Amino acid sequence: MGKNLMNRRVAVTGIGLVTPLGVGKEQFTEALFRGTSALKEITTFNTSSLPSHLGAEIGNFSARDFISAKYLRRMDRLSQITVASSRLALEDAQIVVNATNRDHIGIILGTAFGPTDLKVHCARILFTEGPMMINPILVPNSVMNAPAGHASIELGFRGVNTTVHHHAASGETAIVYAVMEIQRGAADIILAGGADILSEFFFETLVRFKAISPVNGGKESALPFDVHRNGPVAGEGCGIICLEALEHARKRGVMPYCEIAGWGMSSSPAPPTDWPADAKGASLAMMRALQSSHCTSDDVDVIQAASNGGKNPDRIEADSCLTLFGSETAPPLLSSIKGASGESFSSGGIRAAALALSLREGMVPPTLGLVDPIVPLPFVTGMARKIDIRNGLLNAFSHGGTNVSIVMRTITERD
Repeated sequence: MGKNLMNRRVAVTGIGLVTPLGVGKEQFTEALFRGTSALKEITTFNTSSLPSHLGAEIGNFSARDFISAKYLRRMDRLSQITVASSRLALEDAQIVVNATNRDHIGIILGTAFGPTDLKVHCARILFTEGPMMINPILVPNSVMNAPAGHASIELGFRGVNTTVHHHAASGETAIVYAVMEIQRGAADIILAGGADILSEFFFETLVRFKAISPVNGGKESALPFDVHRNGPVAGEGCGIICLEALEHARKRGVMPYCEIAGWGMSSSPAPPTDWPADAKGASLAMMRALQSSHCTSDDVDVIQAASNGGKNPDRIEADSCLTLFGSETAPPLLSSIKGASGESFSSGGIRAAALALSLREGMVPPTLGLVDPIVPLPFVTGMARKIDIRNGLLNAFSHGGTNVSIVMRTITERD
């Protein structure tokens, strides 16, 4: 592999998406920059007895279009959208898995909650009919790493395969992990991102914990960074980005979307189901991301924010952004797509794809639902904004105190 592997640059060469905003890069891109909202009344289960009814559900997805009949019947829904997104990412990167490269292609997936529908199904049978009545073909799918395992089986690669779950920072953590694996020479190509699904029990649990809108009554809505926010709207989906050693991509003649220029990670003292009292940990992750990518605060052109309409997380992110960028004469534009796509809790891959598309297209998507900002920063609202972007910052903050920030940078001919 050569010397100085830790200096290997890592690029994004493919995007695969199964989301409420569309299946595939083309549908997603159009909806993203048009400012389309995927938030609607949930149709896949009954919410009439609950105060929350909105969700962002995946529509028009046929697993048969992406998965062979041989394996399809063995996969749960979370695995299906992961495999489909992985296939789309490989196709977008123009990678054909074969005997010459399969050992150097892997997957690192983030999932916050895993196959919640299947786990509840198995538990219901276990406690009502007994363990002998559970279909044995379902049991392997109940573990967190089943989706990544299915992806490697279906697509035929044999490289690194692992799953991380750091709640709302799962997808972003997976991306950082994948970059480090490529840098150290463990792989040339790694599929990375996040996946989670909506299910009836999971949705009811979020309602009971007052984790989704309307947290304090009033109108159910997703209002990222807005003074009148009252909780996120739950979503689902899978986003996979194909990460590849830059020199490997160039040998293949592929023009990347961008590169992962650096990242920062930190923790904040907080209870497992609550948020920290201040924004110091979030600020630290962002500062470390800037330092590792050799950026200053005025080098960042856009922030793809983690904000989802939650009272505490939005305040933490807003305060940290104000601390780092508020004194700049031209602070970066801020945008959150969770007002359009909902909070899937493992949205890191979807939002990384959105930022990669922003870098390539020179467009920043609007923050739907934002009318009255909580801090004086340049939020993108109403319509997408055209801008030349060199560096974008992707944020992820989770209750329990996990913070991840990633710098994604445009690659020019001179680079």
